[in-house]
Amino acid sequence: MKTYINPTPEQWQDLAQRQTVSSADLNETVKSIFNDIQKNGDVAVAKYTSIFDGVSIENFTASTTEIEKAVAEIDINLKSAIQIAAENIKRFHQSQKEIPTKIETTSGVFCWRESRAIDTIGIYIPGGTAPLFSTVLMLAIPAKIAGCKNIILCSPPDKNGNINPAILYAAQLTGVTQIYKVGGIQAIAAMTFGTNEIPKVDKLFGPGNQYVTAAKQYAQQLGLAIDLPAGPSELLVIADDTCDAEFVASDLLSQAEHGGDSQVILVTNSEEIVAKVATAIEKQKAILPRQSVVEKALENSRAIVFDTIQQGIAFSNFYAPEHLILAIEEAENRISFIENAGSVFIGNYSCESAGDYASGTNHTLPTNGYAKNYSGVSLDSFVKKITFQKLTSNGIQNLGPNIEIMAAAEQLDAHKNAVSIRLKKLQNG
Repeated sequence: MKTYINPTPEQWQDLAQRQTVSSADLNETVKSIFNDIQKNGDVAVAKYTSIFDGVSIENFTASTTEIEKAVAEIDINLKSAIQIAAENIKRFHQSQKEIPTKIETTSGVFCWRESRAIDTIGIYIPGGTAPLFSTVLMLAIPAKIAGCKNIILCSPPDKNGNINPAILYAAQLTGVTQIYKVGGIQAIAAMTFGTNEIPKVDKLFGPGNQYVTAAKQYAQQLGLAIDLPAGPSELLVIADDTCDAEFVASDLLSQAEHGGDSQVILVTNSEEIVAKVATAIEKQKAILPRQSVVEKALENSRAIVFDTIQQGIAFSNFYAPEHLILAIEEAENRISFIENAGSVFIGNYSCESAGDYASGTNHTLPTNGYAKNYSGVSLDSFVKKITFQKLTSNGIQNLGPNIEIMAAAEQLDAHKNAVSIRLKKLQNG
């Protein structure tokens, strides 16, 4: 982790750079697989599952027997932890329900907005060395609260053709309607087009590696909605001399272990804090099983020292981190200065892991600077907002003349006539 002292604003652009992946070959691979699956459906899905996951599967659907077996295998303590997390996530997302408010904009003119659930959503859940069953909670729970009729889950199978038991348990707990043993680009393509076995969805959700991310972006070009632009995970910690260096080190390492392409940044007003955190990182990473992954991520990470914490906050807003920890004095009094961040963790005891699992907020967040213009997943991600208006006879008489003037000025006579014909009928009784 390289240290930078008082970088100039001109240097901020370089310091805010994330790792980039050459996309030309990747996009060609995505396009080729999509075309094959659009043409050949389940046969092509099975082919790519064999190639990429090393397992031959004839029936992608996770059976009731498989799910029940997995649920029985789950450790009782893990079940309890998942249930507590689910309740917190449910409580927080239920609070986001919007109560329609009818506004009378002009006498006799009423306007309001109502939410309608997206009918069918697709959830992609990574498997492999880090099966993200927590993401099932983060996506299926708000989908259920929103009223989505069909919640389709795809997750890559292991070498035995099975989905991780914790993923299956979380899916059953949250009301996922269909589960398929398919991963990677082929899963995204199958949910984009629909096959004989896997339904076409209306919107795609969920994290994934560079291949899944590229596939989601390609699906978006084909007219399918996605949750948000997402890439490798990232964390920025702002710390002053009130921080606990061991806490800060543990947070940086927890994010670095997501993958070698993850990025963590320490921003502080003290070189002494950088030294303390660096020492704590060396001590803690030595016992981590994913040490090689952590070390690769740390190669692309950095510590930045500014004269003041306020300068550090300004850099954070420029960087727009996915996760932001404020390990500073009177942290809560500083949140009004935070303009760009996916999710913020306030104070020494608010570890980023809490948001990843169980505090209740959603961990599906914008990365790569998209926090400047995107929000994380929320209840709103699973609904459409429909506006309504109702004009009474009094309302059209009050507002109509203004509409006629505006339509005439735009030379749209049919628009004007739609008002005029009503006003004349009212005048004639």
